Amino acid sequence: MKIAFYAPLKSPDHPVPSGDRLMARLLMQAMTMAGHEVEVASPLRSFLKNPDDPAYQTIKRDAQQEIDRLQHDWQENGKPDIWFCYHPYYKAPDLIGPALCREFSVAYVSSEASYSNRRNIGHWAENQHHLLESINAATVNLCFTRRDHDGLLAAAAGAKLEMFPPFIDPAIFLAPPPDPTPYRLATVAMMRSGDKLDSYVALAKALAKLPADLPWTLDIVGDGPERQTVEALFTDITPQRVLWHGQKVQQEIAQILSKAALYLWPGHGEAYGLAYLEAQAAGLPVIAEHTAGVPEVVQHGKTGLLTPAGDSDAYALAIEQLLRNDNERQAMALNARQFVQHERSLTKASQCLNTILSSNIGTSHDRHFTS
Repeated sequence: MKIAFYAPLKSPDHPVPSGDRLMARLLMQAMTMAGHEVEVASPLRSFLKNPDDPAYQTIKRDAQQEIDRLQHDWQENGKPDIWFCYHPYYKAPDLIGPALCREFSVAYVSSEASYSNRRNIGHWAENQHHLLESINAATVNLCFTRRDHDGLLAAAAGAKLEMFPPFIDPAIFLAPPPDPTPYRLATVAMMRSGDKLDSYVALAKALAKLPADLPWTLDIVGDGPERQTVEALFTDITPQRVLWHGQKVQQEIAQILSKAALYLWPGHGEAYGLAYLEAQAAGLPVIAEHTAGVPEVVQHGKTGLLTPAGDSDAYALAIEQLLRNDNERQAMALNARQFVQHERSLTKASQCLNTILSSNIGTSHDRHFTS
């Protein structure tokens, strides 16, 4: 099938790396692997930081220009079979696809859409109106987490929903054979304000509670505008215990992870966290908090340990538990690697996604946008 791909939050071609950009690229790769022709339909970013953001009218104008451009293109060169929208939500709705799908009778598919009644304020309320319309009219909505699924179900009870779990291309992380150094810990995360900084705060607090006799060290991979703030969080910890790597490419991260024994990241506000899957592919059990979408990618008691949200004592105890019991750690390490390789790989996702698209497009599940 011919698929027009659109990511209103961040285009797959955006120059700044992020989890959103990575997942957009992975989705395109998964559909291409299945034999479909996939092209980015538009680079337009509809992101609206605040509900009263004055950029709203400019974004709407730019969206209309993109609609006009694609109308001409589809009339001249033929329409796609599917408009595939990745991660529409109240800050970044799809202001392009619904109008085109309505006019050209093209199947609409969303993935990782989310809805929140609490965000029905200002321009965000209008964004969510458009979002609900597209969710209800979609041929199918792919839900990456149970939380998103239940949220969409509550807001749009008649929408067609299917679970489609997060995945990665694990090849780079499977390549180095695991060679864990005892007591060596690893963290990979950007250093920016908000949830990322909150997780660094929680991590530093838990590490400070570890017994002094544990000779642990921590590799931190990441950089960002809050680096100085993050480094200051660890000033009470013996400097020799923490190694700051800065930003690294995936091949370098894979090598660092292959030498570690545990992966630490509390995960405040994580939609799910692709870095958890990367760490598990490298053979690392994960210690995270049982919060947000983290349980969708870490299996508690099997591929890692999930502790109560905000409980630094429980988090420290979980780290100590696996550092003192290497047999348990090794069993989780093996489970983690197999979990990603067999259940959350690009190959597995390509097969699953192809089945969902093939079984829904052109069937009685097709829906239509209201005019």
